[in-house]
Amino acid sequence: MTPAEGLTPQSDPIAPTALTVLTTTDSADKAAALARGAVEARLAACAQIVGPVMSVYRWEGVLETAPEWQVLFKTTAARYGVLEAHLKAAHDYDTPEIIATPVVRGSEEYLTWVSGETH
Repeated sequence: MTPAEGLTPQSDPIAPTALTVLTTTDSADKAAALARGAVEARLAACAQIVGPVMSVYRWEGVLETAPEWQVLFKTTAARYGVLEAHLKAAHDYDTPEIIATPVVRGSEEYLTWVSGETH
């Protein structure tokens, strides 16, 4: 039996089907609106809001420090493009942070749920 035999697409680290997608915004209300909008539209199975976190970054040549709220979406690779477009349209930042990270391992039941909720 080869190492790849018996792996489902969700558990195969070579071909992840689930993603976590991160964005940030400058208020809890905006974070909640982004989270609700994506889940209501079935672009994400769920979203978690963490904050405030302190962000340090350079914007237009100036070093900035600001509180932000992180929103972490659970979605599928197939829904990423639509989720990204939704976040860009709904976000009020000029250049919102939108970063996708593949889920290389996860419980089959949870990943099946994510897939079903975003289908």
